[in-house]
Amino acid sequence: MEWSAPSINRAQRVLPSTRDNFADGKPACISRPPSSSSSMSTSSSPSSSSPPPPYEDIHLLSKPLSLLNVGATETISFPSDFDRTGFPATPCPRPELVHSKWKYNAGVTIPHLREALDSLDTQMASLLSQRQELESHLEQAVRSQSPIFRLPEELLSLIFVTGVCDAEDEDPLMVSSLMLVCRYWKDVAVNTPELWSTICISPHDSLEKARRRLARSKSVRLDININFNPRVDNPSAVTENIIHAMDFLRPALWRTRSFRLSVPNRPQAHAALLRCKEDAPFLETLSICVYHSMQDDHYSSPCLPLFNGYTPRLKSCSFTSFNFGWDRRIVSGLNVLHLVGYWNGFSPSVDTLLDILRGCPNLQELTLRNVSDVDSEPVVCLDQEFSATKVVKLPRLTKASFYYAGNIRTRLLLSQISFPALESLDLSYLDNMTPIIEHLRQQSLTSLPLQHLRIESCFFNEHKFVSLLKRLMSLTALELVDVEDISYFLLKNLSAPPASHPWVCPKLERLNFDGCTALEWDSLRSLVESRLCGKPSQLSSASTTAASRPVSSASASAYIHSLASARCSSPIPGPRRLSSIDVTRCHQISKEMVQWLRMYVRDVRCESGKGIWGESILP
Repeated sequence: MEWSAPSINRAQRVLPSTRDNFADGKPACISRPPSSSSSMSTSSSPSSSSPPPPYEDIHLLSKPLSLLNVGATETISFPSDFDRTGFPATPCPRPELVHSKWKYNAGVTIPHLREALDSLDTQMASLLSQRQELESHLEQAVRSQSPIFRLPEELLSLIFVTGVCDAEDEDPLMVSSLMLVCRYWKDVAVNTPELWSTICISPHDSLEKARRRLARSKSVRLDININFNPRVDNPSAVTENIIHAMDFLRPALWRTRSFRLSVPNRPQAHAALLRCKEDAPFLETLSICVYHSMQDDHYSSPCLPLFNGYTPRLKSCSFTSFNFGWDRRIVSGLNVLHLVGYWNGFSPSVDTLLDILRGCPNLQELTLRNVSDVDSEPVVCLDQEFSATKVVKLPRLTKASFYYAGNIRTRLLLSQISFPALESLDLSYLDNMTPIIEHLRQQSLTSLPLQHLRIESCFFNEHKFVSLLKRLMSLTALELVDVEDISYFLLKNLSAPPASHPWVCPKLERLNFDGCTALEWDSLRSLVESRLCGKPSQLSSASTTAASRPVSSASASAYIHSLASARCSSPIPGPRRLSSIDVTRCHQISKEMVQWLRMYVRDVRCESGKGIWGESILP
């Protein structure tokens, strides 16, 4: 259907079209709804009151519709206007929408329309792609303004080193997590040699990984750890891997800061240490562990000298069942010395240990563990000989541990060394340690700032032990594990001293009675109550009378607070309140007793009870 008009005025526009689109060759006349001004000017005409065509008959044509090739172009001619002004009748671009009504054109086929729709979809997809690209650029621009991305590479690298290397327990996945943040962080991490200074070779850490870390470490100091536990089924493959690892690391041993070797047997340790012949000017920590300590073979002779005997910075040595011939060159000037797993003829003599200690005047930590004791026959001769020798002074020794090191050896060593700065002492599996307690008491007459004392599986004279505790005014932790000599006498002296006497161990805060089955509940309860608020021993007569009466657990706190005024008037300082107590494997301590302890002690450790199905439940 076609719109016809007798004359062309301003309210009518002619849309030029091609002849292919119109069979009759005449332009199609398109009616435009008259504007408000035109309607007012032609209000007298009868056509002005006619309504506009319906919305369904209006076809909105815009610039992209020219691609349809259906008879409409992107320009519209106004011949009446041009005739009035006298300008040449040239097409005038009109960007606004045009209302048209045109008849169906048989020349426009369905494939053409579909092709036009596909073209529009392609344009829309291209615009969406451009939008996404612009959004990505915008996001990158906003992210680049973040302070963390404006940090210099040197500062960010220092932050990585501080967070990874200075941690107490180094996480091997921390560096990998940092590299997954972004490409910039990955580049910084890869170009930070300190992050790759730790090289581990084990059944779980391949040689290829170690080679990559060694290449990224450049020339920084290395921490090398070679660990093959004895659970591996194929010993020959372990030996081959150890040899390959040492051959690979041998050119970099000169810049090694710490070297740790753990192998199942001595032949493997011998094969590895044969590659350690170069100087180690930066070596500070050396640890060699042989798991099968009881093995006796022809490799027991040392493969010396280690690192060509040149380790000027070596400060820490830990040897487990490794026979180094007790060479003084490698154990001189140390701060830390650990000797573990020397049995029978391989155990060091007392003279050897004293010579090593003389060469380490700045020793701070000493450990003897699982070492066979010396013969008991020449003990009297050794006592007379050592009484005339000069005492070895260790003014910086702060931590000492004697775990199954032999009663005679430990007693003779403690009698010949001076340790005025000792703070932590561990004595375990030494049988009768009464002579050792006497040596400690003699040391306390000059200076013994002991803060932590642990005794396990030993027996002693309780009176002498109490006399030692009276000298340990700075003791904060006392651990008595599997000790059967704890009685009412010890707990009473820790609870309430006699009149005009100071408290025994006034700074004591932690008690461990693990496995002490002879412990009495009444004595333990009195000890806890007496140290609740630092209650002094000297009270008024009324208070003393009240103290003699039994106190129930429900009224214990009120009873203690009622005596607070008497404590303020006492010249004797009170003790510290207990913060931790361990009664594990003390079967005489019932569930109700543990609950009472938890009312007044912050941390109470005990053996977990078992439910009906064997699950662990709190007592």
